[in-house]
Amino acid sequence: MIGSGQAGEGGEMSEAQGVTAHTRRVIGLMSGTSLDGVDAAWIETDGERIVRTGAALTVAYEPSVRRRLRALLDRAPSITDPDDAEVGALSDLLADRHAEAVAAVCTQQGEAAELIGFHGQTILHDPARRRTWQIGNAARLAAATQCMVVHDFRSADVAAGGQGAPLVPLYHAALAAGLAASEPVAVLNLGGVANLTYLHGGLILAADTGPGNALIDDWAHRHTGVPCDIDGALAEAGRPDAALLARLLSHPFFAAPAPKSLDRQAFAGALDAVSGLSPADGAATLVAFTAGAVAAMTLPLPPARWLVCGGGRRNPALMRALARHLPGEVAPVERVGWDGDALEAQCFGFLAIRSLRGLPLSLPTTTGVPEPLSGGRRVPCS
Repeated sequence: MIGSGQAGEGGEMSEAQGVTAHTRRVIGLMSGTSLDGVDAAWIETDGERIVRTGAALTVAYEPSVRRRLRALLDRAPSITDPDDAEVGALSDLLADRHAEAVAAVCTQQGEAAELIGFHGQTILHDPARRRTWQIGNAARLAAATQCMVVHDFRSADVAAGGQGAPLVPLYHAALAAGLAASEPVAVLNLGGVANLTYLHGGLILAADTGPGNALIDDWAHRHTGVPCDIDGALAEAGRPDAALLARLLSHPFFAAPAPKSLDRQAFAGALDAVSGLSPADGAATLVAFTAGAVAAMTLPLPPARWLVCGGGRRNPALMRALARHLPGEVAPVERVGWDGDALEAQCFGFLAIRSLRGLPLSLPTTTGVPEPLSGGRRVPCS
């Protein structure tokens, strides 16, 4: 059972208690849809239990890289050439940035890793057409780090008819095993896209809920030149447009049952919809849209606790909107001792071991895949 035998609120076990023959020191890497940089985190795990978590950091992308990635997101659906020059150039550049992150984490941790879990950068996610595309040169990363790399975590799920996302639920379940035993708990990740894991007893249910930070970030950048709404100041100065918000929340996606997933650009049209509003009112409306989309999720029971991770937990306007919309306590995951900046990176270290062991990365209740399914591909270090 995922997370069985874990102790404490955060679920992390003592080293002696948790070590098994499959335990490895892993660095997980995540470059999310917010396009802000590489999150890297050290974790010791066997893919079922979390023995230790360790050093974690972010290597930020310079503005020119963010601009190139953002342009590629818009172009990705129309790319037909597998040798597209910009895809190749960015894949190499991403591998180099990820290698820098690996070296920095190993230095900070004072221990070498035995394995790397490399998510790559999603530039297209369209499971309805059996397509998901993460770029990043895994072979280049393996050569640079001299470490085996596990990558391509989503393709097998999508090929089997699943959504390919979210993939964090099994890690959330391992972390929260003690928390969710007696009452429903929701773990809400506010990245570029927002996703939710609902945990209660042995039930693990997951879905993307809608936009996370992506629309708010793009709107703030358009009107302030800054890549995010720092401290939610722009949104706090405005008021949501109720009629426009109701129209945005009437999208069929929100009525569809879980599991379900989104591409970062799925709601890009919302930026045009709010274009007639002031910068502050537009930001307030987009914050209310993100929070309202989470509240629109149909769950078996109202969660007693909402644990929020990802960059969105640092936006006070968004956290207050969530508290207004949701039942139960809404708090950052630090409340239970987790590192909200490192969680997704840790997850892909955890999933790398599960991939090597042939354990499921996704379940029918997390991605809609027909049966529990493993995935991922490996690249040796030489």
